[in-house]
Amino acid sequence: MSNVIYTIDHFAKILDAKSFISNPELKITRLVIDSRSVIDPENSLFFALNAKRDGHEYLEDAYANGIRSFVISDSRCLEKFADANILLVADVLAALQSLAIIHREQYDLKVLAITGSNGKTVVKEWLYQLLAADFNIVRSPKSFNSQIGVPLSVWNISEEHTLGIFEAGISKENEMEALEKIIRPTIGILTNLGEAHAEGFASQKDKLLEKLKLFKDAEVFIYSPEYTLGLPVSELPGQTKFSWSLKQKADLQISFIEPIEDRNYVRAIFKGAEIECLIPFSDRASVENGIICWASLLSMGYSPEEADARLEKLTRVGMRLELKNGINQCSVIDDSYSADTSSLAIAMDFLNLQNQHPKKTLILSDLHETGRNEVELYTEIAALLKQKNLNRLIGIGPHISASAALFDMETTFFESTQDFIDHFPAVHFNNETILLKGARKFEFERISKLITQKVHDTVLEIDLNALAGNLQFYRNKLQPGVKIMAMVKAFSYGSGSFEIANVLQYHKVDYLAVAYTDEGVALRKGGITMPVMVMSPEPSAFDAIVKYKLEPEIYNLDILNSFIGFLSADAYDYPVHLKIDTGMHRLGFKEADLKELLETINSSRKVKVVSAFSHLVGSEDEHHDAFTKHQIERFRAFAQEISAGLGYKFIWHISNTSGVTRHPEAQMDMVRLGIGLYGYDGGLPKKNGLQTAVVLKTTVTQVIEVKPNETIGYGRNGILPNGGTTATVKIGYADGYNRRFGNGRGKMLINGKLVPTIGSICMDMCMLDVTGITVKTGDEVIVFNGELTIADLAEQIETIPYEILTNISQRVKRVYFYE
Repeated sequence: MSNVIYTIDHFAKILDAKSFISNPELKITRLVIDSRSVIDPENSLFFALNAKRDGHEYLEDAYANGIRSFVISDSRCLEKFADANILLVADVLAALQSLAIIHREQYDLKVLAITGSNGKTVVKEWLYQLLAADFNIVRSPKSFNSQIGVPLSVWNISEEHTLGIFEAGISKENEMEALEKIIRPTIGILTNLGEAHAEGFASQKDKLLEKLKLFKDAEVFIYSPEYTLGLPVSELPGQTKFSWSLKQKADLQISFIEPIEDRNYVRAIFKGAEIECLIPFSDRASVENGIICWASLLSMGYSPEEADARLEKLTRVGMRLELKNGINQCSVIDDSYSADTSSLAIAMDFLNLQNQHPKKTLILSDLHETGRNEVELYTEIAALLKQKNLNRLIGIGPHISASAALFDMETTFFESTQDFIDHFPAVHFNNETILLKGARKFEFERISKLITQKVHDTVLEIDLNALAGNLQFYRNKLQPGVKIMAMVKAFSYGSGSFEIANVLQYHKVDYLAVAYTDEGVALRKGGITMPVMVMSPEPSAFDAIVKYKLEPEIYNLDILNSFIGFLSADAYDYPVHLKIDTGMHRLGFKEADLKELLETINSSRKVKVVSAFSHLVGSEDEHHDAFTKHQIERFRAFAQEISAGLGYKFIWHISNTSGVTRHPEAQMDMVRLGIGLYGYDGGLPKKNGLQTAVVLKTTVTQVIEVKPNETIGYGRNGILPNGGTTATVKIGYADGYNRRFGNGRGKMLINGKLVPTIGSICMDMCMLDVTGITVKTGDEVIVFNGELTIADLAEQIETIPYEILTNISQRVKRVYFYE
């Protein structure tokens, strides 16, 4: 960390805080915002931020994890921690940013700052690859680019660093000024100015002007005029400007781009001469990001020849951890393209989210280019692994092997990746979660292939960050104190079971709900400890409900009497949830049942009502708003009568996903979130504010030239009158791609082009009409994503998005991503 020594007393003076300090000379080396992410508690300062959740709620957790220094803004928390160092401030986030500003001022180093809508993290990581040979670089971990992430990133600057590379992201006006003061960039880079976060600005120009504030004092500003929206050069920041363009005159004028297999050859005019480079990627976004890096190198004085030589060696950035099924009932977290202490801590946190296996194993390579003494580095890593309760470490590389004595756990060491592979049959894995974390030179993708189950070419990708972001989207719409029940029935809408539940538990939703008992049992076996409601509690499963401490939904007198009769004589206050029928007419108690319902519960102390709820039947549709209002009023009246009759209060809930966004008056004590967590809300125009959390993709098996009037597929239903080209892709009705998508009703994306199905959908595959499009075997095919949505697919076959998502077969492998 920092070479500058800070004490808690020093911080109190910097922040002008009202301080309650028991140890004024305590050295602070780490700034912490998450009570679960603690490496060195004694020298950590915890900031109780009011961000996704109020950090003051987690002070006791941080204290339990050994932290004794806190920055808070709620004076009511003072008396809880008499032996702690507490700094009371008006604004905790402002305090965090102030400390980062002071820290940045201690170091005179060149800093590159990157902002834009798309490509920030890739450009940052590629510049790190390109410049690491010449500089000792400190950079933002992963995509730490927010009002919180930037100060935490800048805090990592220390004496040995000679270059900083930081990214900055904003989502609304008046955010960039604070980040500029923290980063103080020497060189500014503007990436693609897309539509991300557009909802926070009145116009694209307003968003651009806000982003450009980051570079107001920069010595050099690197940009494309395509993304400056016609602003005169005189109004752009930077003492010196360096432009690049594919369309107009610029310092780096791109004149030619030619795809060559999986690479792109690029020619340009620079200082009146023709220069060239080879970008080792084929997709459009990577080519553009590569050109930005090219411009950056040239602006920094690198020769065209040196820039070309370095760009050709760029490797793909693994920005996301992948959670996949492994061999021998294991789960594998693949983060094999990134290895430094910051990203290791993030990956370890994700490892600890996974509770489905009793054992946690880390395969870790030597960490290179940290600029740190090896004893100090591996001592810190050993402390991190111990603090995160790791069970087993497999170290690969001579340096970590030489530090074996530092690790107090089950360990095995290998000199190289090849050494591990040679001894793989003797390295046993069974029923454990394995985190794979290696520097790129160790080629851990070779290990990943050994320990990961072969993945079907049709894959459902679940973005756990997007899911957490959608959870926060709805959380922000709730009144203080309103609880959340997350629906994880039907295999979490087709997206997984414990994988999704672990994330929801980590983000502290209050309840989970499943359809059937076996789903709840699977969650318990997967390490889920939070309350779980079972919506269809069959009497044959009562034994499992009690054994695994699940909570049944009670929807009529028969099931109530059966459950009470099943419970043992000494059972007391077993939690149950009452379903009220207010208009769905599917399940639930009616007003006529009230008297007998109350008598039954009051005559037995075996059960206790913990919640009563009903279900809105048309909350997403304004045409049903009057009926929705009727349901809400009817439920309130019925729930009040039950509460009065029982003599105690319980949780009331009726609102579902669209109810949260369209009917705030229905929030009551708790809301139930379902498909909205995955990015779809029928009550939201264009899903405004939600992120796509699931992507279904497959690949092309074969490309076939078809003559005029030849038929395609079963029943000879497909025909191209003028002939053409078809692509056979690896998804069929056994994977959940409905037969109704056949004969042109369904469409998929190949290389950015929307193409229709042709002929009937087969069991394991189907055919697409790709006439006029360049397509080859192995090309990726998008069945649905953020562009071609599940709502679009539902419209194609006249169904609902729920059916599209839940119909995805279990044979389609799920891969989970976490950034």
